[in-house]
Amino acid sequence: MKIAFRRLQRPGPVLSRWLRFNAVGALGVGVQLLALVIFKQVFCLDYLLASSLAVELAVLHNFFWHERYTWAGCVTPSRKKSLARLIRFHIGNGVISILGNLLIMRALAGSGRVNYLFANGISIALCSAANFAAGERWVFGDGSREPRSLARRHE
Repeated sequence: MKIAFRRLQRPGPVLSRWLRFNAVGALGVGVQLLALVIFKQVFCLDYLLASSLAVELAVLHNFFWHERYTWAGCVTPSRKKSLARLIRFHIGNGVISILGNLLIMRALAGSGRVNYLFANGISIALCSAANFAAGERWVFGDGSREPRSLARRHE
């Protein structure tokens, strides 16, 4: 009984990253929704263009915090390695977020006439699991994952 309780108290590394991923993601949602409102209402951009720009801002925001918080124990930020991870992040998470967002926004806000903010929230939730998997397996995982002590020796 004590062992099971201890497991609940200390989540494993993947669960811990998933929780941090969602905390960063929640902040990213705020960035994305605020940017979407500004691009759509202030600059009067089309909802799809406004959504694309808002997603890009959120992707950059999230990368910065994922590297320094979510996967901080797995990677060490450096110009060269961070740039490589940013490229992988844009290819993986950026494509998932932007294409997923645009397809879902088109279906819900365009064809379905759902409010654009509500539709955007749905698209964020649906893309979240795929983004975590891409970050865990490809962007911050495998070849990019080095123990901090080894990573410092190579820079």
